[in-house]
Amino acid sequence: MPLAPTDEMVRAAQRRRSGVGAFNVVQIEHAEAIVAGAEAAGLPVILQISENTARYHGALEPIGLASLAMARAAGVPVAVHLDHAESTDLVREAVELGFTSVMFDAAKLPYDENLATTREITSFCHGSGVRVEAELGEVGGKDGAHAPGVRTDPGEAREFVAATGVDALAVAVGSSHTMLTRDAVLDFALIAQLSEAVPVPLVLHGSSGVSDADLAQAVQAGMTKVNISTHLNKIFTQAVRDHLDGHAGVADPRKYLGPARAAVTAEVARLLRVLNGA
Repeated sequence: MPLAPTDEMVRAAQRRRSGVGAFNVVQIEHAEAIVAGAEAAGLPVILQISENTARYHGALEPIGLASLAMARAAGVPVAVHLDHAESTDLVREAVELGFTSVMFDAAKLPYDENLATTREITSFCHGSGVRVEAELGEVGGKDGAHAPGVRTDPGEAREFVAATGVDALAVAVGSSHTMLTRDAVLDFALIAQLSEAVPVPLVLHGSSGVSDADLAQAVQAGMTKVNISTHLNKIFTQAVRDHLDGHAGVADPRKYLGPARAAVTAEVARLLRVLNGA
């Protein structure tokens, strides 16, 4: 199946009031598991590669090209997205490689600088048919706009989208990145207000910390793209631990990475069904 345009996938979900799962690729097994999970569920999915992951691999190209190849060979629509890129050079590289969307994260900059830089990047990406996601909110350490207690203002969000021309907006509604427990408290009333104020699809970052029931409710309230990374990494790592605990003499990494990949496949399929009300 051809590589799926992110914008078409997310806009269609927005119209249906359903969610699109966007799962982070750390290594090739993650990409394989995410695609296999989407195929098992019969639902579209977004493969995400973060700037941190590109740095881990030494470059974006190897893991990016592998993910693009898997997306093109998938039996369901799969898009490939650059996540949390602060480097404009990395954004340009993603566009050249053929990514279908990028998230340019200028949330650490003052509002006016965030707006101006995001507008410039959006203009560049649109020239190549690549869609842009941005983040708006107060900076608070690694959590960025999603630090506890920080919220996105609907009026400011409306103005930001209109001024920058971005295609999706990550908003702060109570979730936080890298949570190891699923007990984040979302502000569903704010999600609904933001959905009314902003014409583009809303994105929930830090969704690993959100329960199944609250993920489903967030989608019904107006959230569309749902990013999940840490939750899958926990499952992947636990499967590796379990296998090594029971097979102390194993040396072939395929013996323990295989079960980890299978565990993530099953969870991706399950989460996609949750986001689609199945």
